[in-house]
Amino acid sequence: MTLSTLPPLAARHAWHGAINPLHSTVYFSPDITKEFAALGVTDRVAVNLAHRSAALGAVGAGAVTAAFYNYRHDLVARHLPALWETVTPARALAARLRAADATLRRLLGDDTVGSPELAEAADLAMRATEGCTRHGRTLYSAHADLPVPEEPHLRLWHAATLLREHRGDGHLAALLIAGLDPLEALVSHTATGKGMAPKWLKAIRGWEQSDLDAAAARLRERGALDADGALTAEGAALRERLETETDRLDAAPYEHLGATGLARLAELGGRFVVQAVTAGAFPGDLRG
Repeated sequence: MTLSTLPPLAARHAWHGAINPLHSTVYFSPDITKEFAALGVTDRVAVNLAHRSAALGAVGAGAVTAAFYNYRHDLVARHLPALWETVTPARALAARLRAADATLRRLLGDDTVGSPELAEAADLAMRATEGCTRHGRTLYSAHADLPVPEEPHLRLWHAATLLREHRGDGHLAALLIAGLDPLEALVSHTATGKGMAPKWLKAIRGWEQSDLDAAAARLRERGALDADGALTAEGAALRERLETETDRLDAAPYEHLGATGLARLAELGGRFVVQAVTAGAFPGDLRG
């Protein structure tokens, strides 16, 4: 086993603070809504499913439910594969890239988008992706087949997407090992204060309050939640073990980038994320 050359938790902090939020700016952007409405897709859930699963091709509900892990299958099946009769995966991907362009320009401003620092961050993030692996990584591997955009801000967004899905695919493996089903994973994550609020789990993932309540009951039986729905010490340890295993499975791209490069990417990306959040990239009630 190769010993890490990175400071403890450096990759995790960079992913949470600088990489995943940059990718995720598109999810709540009016630009993605506008782009898909022009293609005849107006349902918010359908838009979400289309732009995130399009890299897989015109697949059905089963493949997407498996790859996404924590969406209600009935919700996915309501839209797929029928959605592909309205918009092809290729058109969905093109619409998403146009939305990413508009979103980043609006949130960061032209000066930042055209800056040497953003181009540097794009180069660092793309270098990190050279360390990613395809095996067992369904969403990452599908996105890795897509062409790399030329413009720096879109290369940065593309790289953030690859790194996001690479860690996400590994996280699903860690969830299976930890024995957390989709709802238990969501409810326990919300209890950390870092996951989505129940409002959004119901609106985007398709779950009912009764589903969330049942998952909370199972977690209480496991000793992970207390009577008020807060994480117990055992629950907090479970979530930390989960993140540690995810870190291990996702170490390769950041080891490839190296400590100096990772620190610089975290610095630059974190700066861009602060700009985006300040400009209103995410709903104020998103977190649990």
